[in-house]
Order: sequence, then structure tokens, then C-alpha cells
Amino acid sequence: MQEGYARVEMHFTKDLENMFGMAHGGAIFSLIDAAFEIASNSHGTMAVALSMNINYLASPEKGAIITAEAREINRTKKTAAYDIRATDDSGKLLASCQALVYRLEKPLPFL
Repeated sequence: MQEGYARVEMHFTKDLENMFGMAHGGAIFSLIDAAFEIASNSHGTMAVALSMNINYLASPEKGAIITAEAREINRTKKTAAYDIRATDDSGKLLASCQALVYRLEKPLPFL
């Protein structure tokens, strides 16, 4: 595991479609949020989201594997910033997100 980084995947299935048959933005957001959570807590101390700004750029094809990768781009004692991108299995960029956490000085309770 690499500190400040996470990669997660999900399969775009019919139950993740919106009313137009495209991937629901909430499904893509949830995947991005999962990558953000893992990356921001990878230092062993609690981090809680302050903000997330997402831009939806494209919709995946039905059946695609969607991947979200979170990368820490800046970290201070109290905050950390992340660049998170969601792509499909062809490499097409689906969404881009910039996110910020507040870093608590508490160890993760499950470690």
C-alpha cells in the first residue's frame, strides 16, 4: 500500500444506470469518494472530508469497469489535498475531482 494513494474499481451494471440508461453520477461519485477515503486515511490517522468538487466529463459504456484513482497532491499537519480521476477500462476520463480533508491527530480506531 502506498501512502496518499488509492485505486478502486466497480463494474457498471444496469442497477447503476440513471433514467437515461447512462451511469448515475451518484455511482461514479461514490467510487471517487471511496478512493478519497482510502487515500486520505492511508497515513494511519483519521482524516475527514472538508470539500469535494467533481466534474463529470463522459459516460462509460454499459458493462465497463470503472476505476477511480486518488493521489495526494499536498499534505500539511492539518489538511491534505487530492486529485481523483475516474476512467473506464478503455482509459477514457469519466470524471475529475479535487478534494480536501481535515487531518485529525487521532489514530485510526480499527488499527
